[in-house]
Amino acid sequence: MTFINRALRAMGALLVAAALVFAGTVFNAAPAYATDYQVKMGSDAGLLAFEPATLTIKAGDTVTWVNNKMAPHNVIFDAAQVPGGKDVADALSQEQLTFSPGESYSSKFTEPGEYSYFCAPHRGAGMVGKIIVE
Repeated sequence: MTFINRALRAMGALLVAAALVFAGTVFNAAPAYATDYQVKMGSDAGLLAFEPATLTIKAGDTVTWVNNKMAPHNVIFDAAQVPGGKDVADALSQEQLTFSPGESYSSKFTEPGEYSYFCAPHRGAGMVGKIIVE
């Protein structure tokens, strides 16, 4: 009888340990990490364009615009075409012009929606882009 009691206690302890390991694995799973995407200001072919012109990301991700060719460039968000209006557009916009290849700036997107932007010096030439945040 004592052998059976010891065996049952050992199995019970083993089950409790297994349950703790399982719970620790489930509840301590690594969180999803934010991603940093890159958009070129000026195409590799020398066109006045953002590459890519449209980018789909997740909330919490960051977009870094990098001066590539045909400077100067900047990134201005259209207050009428962003979630949150003028305050959000102003916070995301980078009015300072980039002149040297490799100059960059970044913006983090926290709210889902579509964000339209343009390069102020080249908007008339069609240098526009869109960030879609899921």
